[in-house]
Amino acid sequence: MQKPLILVTNDDGITSRGILSLVNVMKELGEVLVVAPNSPQSGMGHAITVGDTLRLNESFLFEGVKAYECSGTPADCVKIARHHILKGQRQPDVVVSGINHGSNTSISVLYSGTMSAAIEGAIEGTPAIGFSLCDYSHKADFSHTSEFVKKITKQVLEKELPKGTALNVNIPPKRNEPIKGIRICRQANAKWVEDFDKRYDPNGRSYFWMTGNFVNFDKGEDNDEWAIANNYVSVVPCQFDLTAHQAIPFLNEEWYILG
Repeated sequence: MQKPLILVTNDDGITSRGILSLVNVMKELGEVLVVAPNSPQSGMGHAITVGDTLRLNESFLFEGVKAYECSGTPADCVKIARHHILKGQRQPDVVVSGINHGSNTSISVLYSGTMSAAIEGAIEGTPAIGFSLCDYSHKADFSHTSEFVKKITKQVLEKELPKGTALNVNIPPKRNEPIKGIRICRQANAKWVEDFDKRYDPNGRSYFWMTGNFVNFDKGEDNDEWAIANNYVSVVPCQFDLTAHQAIPFLNEEWYILG
């Protein structure tokens, strides 16, 4: 049987430890193609490069794997992989993005380059997964993630996903006790409450540095924030259709300007 074709990308850049860990797992599951940013692209969301150059160079960072580094965003990487590198050829069976160095739970999914690459895969009709490790430490240990990355990717390859769906997978940091399991969750009602610290450069010119705190308003036990806090891997199915369907009846009934 033909091995699955797996497109690997990320937002931390092609030299990150997370993508190396992800590639090593994917090599056990199929034929791997890497197309990843040549520099960190965290917080880029679903930005794409318009009106500027895109550069693509072959990379030899991964033994036995065809790889390219791209000057664009994570979404650019998925687009150029499908419509240039693989143009007229077999398309990926799954897109996997990550492993992100830091959490992408709750509202962070909207800002995440990791998840935007996965969503781009879903837009193209390909099952897709974004993996993140909820540990911001420079010494973050990725070793315990492999078991869950492999297990979840195998399920997607074997069972596929509903059309237009990408999975947002967050893995707890390595702790003294083993991870309890995997939870299918909803996105928590939580957000960043920002502040802007006004500072001055050596020339006396002012600039701002964004700071803030993450606030969880959610008291439920069925969301991704609860899962991570309680040492479970969270899996949130995401979609790119942002229509607020519940608002359509309200607008049709209450807005006097319609008709």
